Amino acid sequence: MARLKTNGTKDFGSTRRVPSCPNGFYTEDELKPHLKRPPQNPRAPGADGRPFVSQRLTVEERIEKSKGFNKHQFNQFASDRISLHRDLGKDTRHPDCVEQKFLRCPGLPTTSVIIVFHNEAFSTLLRTVYSVLHTAPAAVLLEILLVDDASTDDDLKTRLDDYVRQLKIVRVLRQRKWKGLTAARLMGAQSAQGQVLTFLDSHCECFPGWLEPLLARIAEQPSAVVSPTIPSINKDNLEFTKPVPIADQYRGNFDWWLNFGWEVIPEEERKRRKNETYPVRSPTFAGGLFSVSKSYFEHIGTYDNQMEFWGGENLEMSFRVWQCGGQLEIIPCSVVGHIFREVSPHTFPNKITVITRNLVRLAEVWMDDYKWVFYRTHREASSIFEENSFGNVTERHELRKRLKCKSFSWYLNNVYPEAYVPDIRPVMHGQYFEYTSRQEIRLSSAIHFCLHVTPGSDLVSLEHCQLKGKGTTVGPEQVWIFTKKNRLRNPSSGKCLTVLGELLYVTSCNTTNLSQTWIFT
Repeated sequence: MARLKTNGTKDFGSTRRVPSCPNGFYTEDELKPHLKRPPQNPRAPGADGRPFVSQRLTVEERIEKSKGFNKHQFNQFASDRISLHRDLGKDTRHPDCVEQKFLRCPGLPTTSVIIVFHNEAFSTLLRTVYSVLHTAPAAVLLEILLVDDASTDDDLKTRLDDYVRQLKIVRVLRQRKWKGLTAARLMGAQSAQGQVLTFLDSHCECFPGWLEPLLARIAEQPSAVVSPTIPSINKDNLEFTKPVPIADQYRGNFDWWLNFGWEVIPEEERKRRKNETYPVRSPTFAGGLFSVSKSYFEHIGTYDNQMEFWGGENLEMSFRVWQCGGQLEIIPCSVVGHIFREVSPHTFPNKITVITRNLVRLAEVWMDDYKWVFYRTHREASSIFEENSFGNVTERHELRKRLKCKSFSWYLNNVYPEAYVPDIRPVMHGQYFEYTSRQEIRLSSAIHFCLHVTPGSDLVSLEHCQLKGKGTTVGPEQVWIFTKKNRLRNPSSGKCLTVLGELLYVTSCNTTNLSQTWIFT
């Protein structure tokens, strides 16, 4: 439970020394997992995280492989033949991580691991469970909660219940109606007994030493929401991409369509970190795999429970955590592999509209006037806003007020100063293009493309905008002066934007040439 400190603010845990807790660091014996991994056959399919290699398949096997892939969008055929207890081999993390020790005082908090699934492949789900049981210290892993989001596959019903009964600390919770990720996770969070909630997807494998760094960081900073590094498990052959000490570190970002993405951490963040055990501050997170103090999760407003199915909940939580006094971090020493699929195997009614509606809800609550940038770039979002069909957000506004959360402008300036920040209201804009206060002509629907004069040529094309955020400027090839005669003049060439057939050029400015007259509609 959260405690009130003397200044009236909430304390979600403490790193102060407790008189009864022992000195020193946890021993290897104290951090033993619940289950010892059975002996491994180094030549077994997929052993040590290696790819599954298909030999000559029979007709029946080819049909089985095809059906499994079509259903799950990864190689279920391979998953069914790789050991549920597969060892990922030698610990290849950075030496700082391998040698990291954890203080007994204040100690690592307990955690409940929550795994939501909907019609997941049986072998893949169980491999995720065993991966946790074989790596997470028994002293801190209180339970694994499998939340069934109304699966219809027979083997995920009685067969699963019977199977996990032998695993003691594993429980299955079931939603009768398919409600989606956020509702299922909330069900798990409400049932969880651990001090920390650790959310995993149902197609993961945990690398040795993944859990302790997450819990240690929360013990140190209870308002941190922490994610592991997430390497890929190849969807075609289930090869586990092992960590490499010299690899670049990545963090989460977003674009103005409110898509989540990844980027290499900037030099300033790289310099801030003293060694590899230090967390990476991340403007956003993927939202599938993370740990958070249960009391802080509740204090910060859990999830927006009016968001439907999935999509946007990760950005909503990202903005909310940062703006309301918390922080998002990636812990490089924590490594959990994930099967990334190119296409989701799950469909639900009005999928694109549902996701866009979720994004409108977060824009309305957290983005202040910058929501207009999103609506300008995303027509469907604009329509949902104009039709007022995104639901009631009064409770979320009240949450923001109660938590005394900062503005989105503060977030952009302090959390993600590297981001390109568009004009809230451009100087001029039409259906397709906008003229910015920096004298660029940007494509509205993909705001990072600009009209560009090719050096040494009069040809004009759409190129990536040179102004991308902190430390960048508009180059002369992308500067356009809008004249009183409705001409767009490029100062570096002294020429005006001209349409010739289906192409754009710069030619000598001529006030009588209608091919040089421009309006934004």
